[in-house]
Amino acid sequence: MASHITISPISGPVTVTAGATRIGQSDRALELREGSYPPVIYVPRDDVDMDKLEKTTRATTCPWKGQASYYSVKAPDGLLENAVWSYESPLPEMGAIAGHLAFYPDKVTVTRG
Repeated sequence: MASHITISPISGPVTVTAGATRIGQSDRALELREGSYPPVIYVPRDDVDMDKLEKTTRATTCPWKGQASYYSVKAPDGLLENAVWSYESPLPEMGAIAGHLAFYPDKVTVTRG
């Protein structure tokens, strides 16, 4: 694992919402810390309502995590484009986040507790 990245389990539940729409809830979320960036919560895909997400064509590459795929959230007020990302086949050192989704905080709210 890159020395500037740590991944830790989160104690207790997290809830993911887009406006008033609940997207998911998990007791198995992970927190990824990377250098001086704000921590990112990764929620297992199995704990998210994937019917509320729509895969997009966007893809980016991180030298430490691999290629990210993106999803838009189908919310009552419209589509929140590329609001979610996932390293579906991360680099081996980041295997803990495989099968997890992360959310842009300006589009989706992840609440602890």
